[in-house]
Amino acid sequence: MKYLILSAATVLAALSAPAAAQDRAGDIQVKLLGTAVLPDGSIDAVNRDDVGLPTGTDTAANDNYVPTLAVEYFVTNNVSIETIAGTTQHDVDAISGFPAGTELVSDALLLPATVTAKLHFDLGGVKPYVGAGTAYFIWLSDDPGAATIPLGVTETNLSDEFGFALQAGIDVPLGDNGFGFSIDAKRYFIGTTAEWLVGGTQVIETEHALDPWVVSAGVSFRF
Repeated sequence: MKYLILSAATVLAALSAPAAAQDRAGDIQVKLLGTAVLPDGSIDAVNRDDVGLPTGTDTAANDNYVPTLAVEYFVTNNVSIETIAGTTQHDVDAISGFPAGTELVSDALLLPATVTAKLHFDLGGVKPYVGAGTAYFIWLSDDPGAATIPLGVTETNLSDEFGFALQAGIDVPLGDNGFGFSIDAKRYFIGTTAEWLVGGTQVIETEHALDPWVVSAGVSFRF
């Protein structure tokens, strides 16, 4: 709830903030970014355990580094709406209970659909911003981890979920032709429910905190 309140407060502040010195209303800005996706992946709850997981079992999702595309539309001089495009792939490994590095989920491909409202500040050569919005994590595919296949696991599933994102960054114009450099950081608050199946029958179901940091840097083009 506190993230919903913060998101609403950010949008209201954006709507009431004074216009920036530079007229950007109606502009579109496209960013080509290199992105580090740094998830958590720890177990929040075990809903079903028909196999007897070792006491203290916990997991982590590996980091990934991918290209992303961000597109934003400036509603006013200092308020924009942004969405991002890109996918990221992760494994889920044991960090306790099983030997460290035991692979439980393999090649989980995530589409983190995200829309944020951003409030921009004009400080001359540097234009910082803050934002908040919603996200829907869509798992396009996932496979049983190598360590689970000998145990008879035939299928894994990660649930698609809604969540929230907070954002901050800076845009640095390089000249007057709309070209620039950008640094961006997002913190997501979102989880997933994982299940392992043997012959179509669920044997394990766990809830996981993903809550990734997503940190990007790259070039921007405004027109």
